[in-house]
Amino acid sequence: MERTRAEVDATLQTAKLDAAELLPAAHCLRFGPAAAGDVCLLELEPALCGRLQAGRSLVIRGDKDEQAVLCSEDKTYDLKVADTSNMLLFIPGCKIPEQLKMEETHGNIIHTEIFGFSNNYWELRRCRPKLKKLKKLLMENTYEGPDSEKEKDSSHSKYTTEDLLDQIQASEEEIMTQLQVLNACEIGGYWRILEFDYEMKLLNHITQLVDSESWSFSKVPLSTCLQELGPLEPEEMIEHCLKCYGKKYTEEGAVYFELSADKICRATAQMLLQNAVKFNLAEFQEVWQQSVPEGMTARLDQLKGLALVDRQSRPEIIFLLKAEDLPEGDQERFNSLFSLREKWTEEDIAPYIQDLCGEKQTIGALLTKYARSSMQNGVKVYNSRRPIS
Repeated sequence: MERTRAEVDATLQTAKLDAAELLPAAHCLRFGPAAAGDVCLLELEPALCGRLQAGRSLVIRGDKDEQAVLCSEDKTYDLKVADTSNMLLFIPGCKIPEQLKMEETHGNIIHTEIFGFSNNYWELRRCRPKLKKLKKLLMENTYEGPDSEKEKDSSHSKYTTEDLLDQIQASEEEIMTQLQVLNACEIGGYWRILEFDYEMKLLNHITQLVDSESWSFSKVPLSTCLQELGPLEPEEMIEHCLKCYGKKYTEEGAVYFELSADKICRATAQMLLQNAVKFNLAEFQEVWQQSVPEGMTARLDQLKGLALVDRQSRPEIIFLLKAEDLPEGDQERFNSLFSLREKWTEEDIAPYIQDLCGEKQTIGALLTKYARSSMQNGVKVYNSRRPIS
């Protein structure tokens, strides 16, 4: 049975509500036969809502053992369940007070059927993309060149763009950006990371050619590189290496690359350090400078986030410590760093926590949250707020 206007007025009187203070229209709600509580609500910010209304999609990503995230084309969000003490009702075609004010309603009754209900909803919180797994997957089968025995074995794992979108908890734009950071390339439709020794072999071919041709590192012609080095390595690998270590530009219709001294010096340092647990700093700097191409200057500031110098040891030493190999979580990252070294200067620790900074977060804010500061020999240093086992 549907309520009459007289019954509504009687209910208002019982509740001691003045009908003159209310909108004249009254909603009479009732649960429909198909009303269910297994519906999920998702709260969206206006920008994301606009994407859906424009016909674009949002994707939920994550394996069974991972906390689900929601991804747009360029951002990643944590999904959190928010409980509410008030039951949320789904009412198709329900009109809100602002809409009723615009209509001619003179004491009429609007009979509305409840389609579903919920006591919670999903809310989104912007988060960093979870990209550590990306490198882990690609490192399962690094590319060692076309003649490698691995390339003849089809059992080794390979990943297409679709495979990565299915397994990595990040937006497509964030994944593609990280593939560039990792110097990955697409070979036969699959994303691959070059084995470091093979990458250095390619780079060595290029730098030797630059030296033999007396070119400037700021103007390396692509066509000549491909022509001269093509018989040694695949042309697409030569061009990929140029892209990794240089900046492409066009001049008078010809394509050139401006090679980065910082990137080449950094890669050379990694090659020297990867087989040594620790390296005498003075000896390393001497060998490093001798190993880089003539005309380039090796500097320690080129190694931020790649190697760490221990100034307290005698003699001073340097060792490989890659930021990309550290844990993704904030607390786990700081635990790892403070277990390695008890006290850090901001200059030393900054390259290893820079990627933890959110859109509005600074290195200083992270240090305030996870570390204590003190003065040591006139220098501010940071140690853990928590005991490190």
